[in-house]
Amino acid sequence: MSEPAPLRVALIGYGFAGKTFHAPLIAATPGLELAVVGSSDAAKVGADLPAVAVVADPLQAATDARAELVVIATPNHSHAPLARAAMAAGKHVVVDKPFTLDLTEARELAALAQRHDRLLSVFQNRRWDSDYLGIKQAVESGRLGAIAHFESHIDRFRPQVRERWREQAGPGTGVWWDLGPHLADQALQLFGPPERVFASLALQREGAVVADWAHVVLEYPRLRAILHAGMLAAGGSPRFLVHGSSGSLLKAHADRQEAQLLAGLTPGAPGWGEDPDPLQWFGPARAEHWPTPAGDQRGYYAAVRDAIRGQGLNPVPPEQAVALMAVLEAAAESAAQGRAITPDLSEAERAAADEMRAGGPNCARPRSRSSGAGGPRARRLCARSESSAPQRKSWRARNPRAPEPRRRRSRSRLDRAHAGHARARRIASAAKPASALRAHAQRSIHRRSAKRT
Repeated sequence: MSEPAPLRVALIGYGFAGKTFHAPLIAATPGLELAVVGSSDAAKVGADLPAVAVVADPLQAATDARAELVVIATPNHSHAPLARAAMAAGKHVVVDKPFTLDLTEARELAALAQRHDRLLSVFQNRRWDSDYLGIKQAVESGRLGAIAHFESHIDRFRPQVRERWREQAGPGTGVWWDLGPHLADQALQLFGPPERVFASLALQREGAVVADWAHVVLEYPRLRAILHAGMLAAGGSPRFLVHGSSGSLLKAHADRQEAQLLAGLTPGAPGWGEDPDPLQWFGPARAEHWPTPAGDQRGYYAAVRDAIRGQGLNPVPPEQAVALMAVLEAAAESAAQGRAITPDLSEAERAAADEMRAGGPNCARPRSRSSGAGGPRARRLCARSESSAPQRKSWRARNPRAPEPRRRRSRSRLDRAHAGHARARRIASAAKPASALRAHAQRSIHRRSAKRT
């Protein structure tokens, strides 16, 4: 059987995200071909990607006939209008984080994707980071017991405000909208949507015009998940810290893939994604070092490719993006009002986010030209997801060599009544004073003597 033709991709935006993350990851993912780049700087794109067509108008790039998949890596305020145009033109769409500027736009795009039967996904590449994968494995293994405290930090030391749109005044700018989507998405993947969100945002650097410090607490019945980002941290804060009823886990240093991309390493090259910094586990009596699994952000685009072909699931479906947007919006509102805010999610939206996090049957329907969103291929994949869930075994299956346990005889209601009366008589006898017990014993002796005579 011949290999299918590669999916042709249009990348809109060739700034930091487009150049550093999207273009290298797309180029390194088998089955994807970068065909068009939407950018006003043709010389910059041509120097890096001479074989790729460059289109100056982002709207034209979103509807370009040469592409089947459109990747949007532009400033946040343009995400929604470009995604609308691309889906209306029949394109599958990947949107860089944050998905949209608000929850209303997120819900609108989710409905639009369903109406056009197109894949719509959000680029949450940090789900494929080594540090998060290690923490996720540890939490899901149960080695930490019941999780009570979770901390996730993205702290940097950048004391100078830079001339880039993320640090200038405007919709969707500031550190919470830049790094908050990563922090909150990872927490939601582990624990689901919180009951309430409490946040504090601040401008700490000289010349800052938007928040460059964020401290957000996601409140669950027992658990508190702390999400923190700042630009004046030269060191000393861990990437992750988790406390549970059976132990604690520390991940000191962050995943290295961003640093490797900035250094020019090709994704998939030797050493790609490897993390020498171990997970540090602290138990009641001892401490251990656990190896950190390698990260590979190409996994996101490989999953998108498979989902479009009808061979897999959307790695970050719109329902998860809506839940994340509700948390991001609740944090911004909490910081403005100085009180905890309940994320504006319906029961159905919460249930959908939880089901997808747990790998439920509707977690992310595969889409293909042949079977559509809910065709037989989708049903087979969803059924496989359901059947892979762990099932509790019977006592006999768990203990095949143990002797059959002794079974208690079932007693009738009358048997139970007699047993209750006997128990009551024993209790009453135990409560009698010593003199009464001596008299009772003497009467019993007399009766036995009389019988013998």
